[in-house]
Amino acid sequence: MKQNDKFQTSNVLLISLTHLLHDIYSSFLAPLRPLLIEKFGISLGLAAMWDLVSRLPWFLNPFLGMIAERTAARYFVILTPAITAVSMSLLGVAPSFVIVSILLFVMGISSALFHVPTPVMVQKVSGKFTGRGMSLYMFGGEMARTMGPLVVTGAVTLWGLEGTWKLIPFGLIASFILFLRLRHIQISGDIKKDERPKGFWKAFKDLLPFFLILVGITFFRAIMKSGLTAFLPTYYFNEKGETLWFANSALAVFQLAGAIGTIASGTISDRIGRKTALLIIASITPVLMFFFISSTGMLSFVFLVLLGLFIFAPGPVLLALVQDREKEKRVFANSIYMTISFVTASISVVFAGLLGDWVGLENTYKVSAFLALGAIPFVLMLKTKK
Repeated sequence: MKQNDKFQTSNVLLISLTHLLHDIYSSFLAPLRPLLIEKFGISLGLAAMWDLVSRLPWFLNPFLGMIAERTAARYFVILTPAITAVSMSLLGVAPSFVIVSILLFVMGISSALFHVPTPVMVQKVSGKFTGRGMSLYMFGGEMARTMGPLVVTGAVTLWGLEGTWKLIPFGLIASFILFLRLRHIQISGDIKKDERPKGFWKAFKDLLPFFLILVGITFFRAIMKSGLTAFLPTYYFNEKGETLWFANSALAVFQLAGAIGTIASGTISDRIGRKTALLIIASITPVLMFFFISSTGMLSFVFLVLLGLFIFAPGPVLLALVQDREKEKRVFANSIYMTISFVTASISVVFAGLLGDWVGLENTYKVSAFLALGAIPFVLMLKTKK
């Protein structure tokens, strides 16, 4: 096996751990949202605007992708955990809706700078096993969203909402450690310097039909996924009358199931094909959502776990699919996909919040499950390469 075809386990795990450290902090909003809604006396629809604000910087992804094609993007990865840690740890002490929005906007810029180059780094060190590499990478992110709610809820329990700033030093230490470990790794060192700017436009035109299919897949699933990740604690806390610990623990369990689903799906797609894996996921997830809403007690918890296994599973498969399609400008192609993913998530979470104000979160989840069936025709339109 050629050196470039080998799966570099240590480097893949290092990038996955970096993903874990960064996304622990970026996942603080959902568990803090019920407390911030109560603190500022705002509606679900207005609180959902925070998700839109935090994702606005992702419109710059194509531009960031062009920069990352020609720079040592590992420094983005080193610095962003510290920036994200500071901005998200200050949410508890923010005195107004506007200040919370500013902090989330800063986090959005930091998150965009982190997520654009890292999947391409993973592809470079995964050799012929891109799906496996993307699964481990996504596993780090999903585990972060499992741990993040528990970390920030523990902080609120110990220090109160105003004491979340005490989590800042951990992010600073993480960036320092990453500097020591990543500064000499030339993962992006083979970027071509002589490509003309119009090459980006040509790459975009060549991939446009593929991107439009991805828009259909992500949009129809996004309302269901975003509605759960953004409002699951609010659903249990406000509509079901559960405690904050129960509500955030449910989110943590849901995210843990998602982490398990992501680590399996990419590896499985290496074996059965990306399209087949996506078709199975797109068909099963809406059914599980209906079962979750229709059940009560521990049975609903069981369906929540099953739902988590499938609802996050497309992530590594789609990332691998993007890397399979574009051979020359992978960072740029990934930046376009990330833009599609986060913009659709932003729109859908605002829609879910407004619909939740109108008909309640339970009915919103039912509507989202029905809409998720719309992803199936787009999956069938994919033309995958062996």
